[in-house]
Amino acid sequence: QVQLVESGGGLVQSGGSLRLSCTASTGIFSIETMVWYRQAPGKQRELVAGITFSGATNYIPSVKGRFTISRDNAKKTLYLQMNSLKVEDTAVYYCNRDRSPWSWGQGTQVTVSS
Repeated sequence: QVQLVESGGGLVQSGGSLRLSCTASTGIFSIETMVWYRQAPGKQRELVAGITFSGATNYIPSVKGRFTISRDNAKKTLYLQMNSLKVEDTAVYYCNRDRSPWSWGQGTQVTVSS
């Protein structure tokens, strides 16, 4: 059973920054395309950003230029640097692999105040 542990969320003012981390319990992490998702209250979970095992990245338009996804395969850890945060970025953030998702972690709450 793979475990994913997200951390780094918090309360921040609009325009602020946060860095999220997600640590996996399996070394298979290093060969997987990993993805950050988020779920805002009353909304469906949405993909935010993804990164392949080789480091190629993609982002949804609303976060491009503000968020940066990265990974450290030796540490089995995925990161999401979030800058210029907006109120609409408020959500619980989760990580998982792109295909056949592992069990979901508890997520980390990001709250952006105006």
